[in-house]
Amino acid sequence: MSSAQAVDGSKIYNEGGGDPAAIACATCHGADGRGLGPAGFPRLAGLSPAYLAKQLADFKSGSRDNPVMKPIASALGDEEVKAVVAMLSAMPSPETRHVTRVDLADSPGAVLALRGAWGRNIPECVACHGPGAVGVGDHFPPLAGQSAEYLSAQLNAWRDGSRKNDPNDLMGHIARSMTDEEVSAVAAYFAGLSH
Repeated sequence: MSSAQAVDGSKIYNEGGGDPAAIACATCHGADGRGLGPAGFPRLAGLSPAYLAKQLADFKSGSRDNPVMKPIASALGDEEVKAVVAMLSAMPSPETRHVTRVDLADSPGAVLALRGAWGRNIPECVACHGPGAVGVGDHFPPLAGQSAEYLSAQLNAWRDGSRKNDPNDLMGHIARSMTDEEVSAVAAYFAGLSH
């Protein structure tokens, strides 16, 4: 592909892909890539390109079930995926309050996030998702900066098996071990870390 034919990630994000089924990402994820929290659409800005590409591949294959994203992911070509995930990863992430495991865990959500519930084999979220839950590498996405609606929906998808794109079922095991109240509490805690 010549540079004149290079795929423009920004154009895909804002206008859609070559296939009309690949609608503009900004429609649901916002012009700034920070998502539309009340509607449950996640922020994509600043996420790892490898993580984003894997999620699109998982939507396409069905290992991550989502009736909105499956046809969109299926309509994107390989070069379009590369271009849009590169553009998204370069977008600025929202600022979040930095917390560590030594911070005071003063609410049920904070306790799970920072201390876990080891008696039920639930590790603290920050053990994998990093200090302040800002994400680690290409496999553990940020939790801070996502909406409570989105985080709750994902935990519930892990619980009911509609999301199964973790080869070791780590998140499935953790989510199935949590109560409804714990899901809501930990989602609210991480959403509250955004400035």
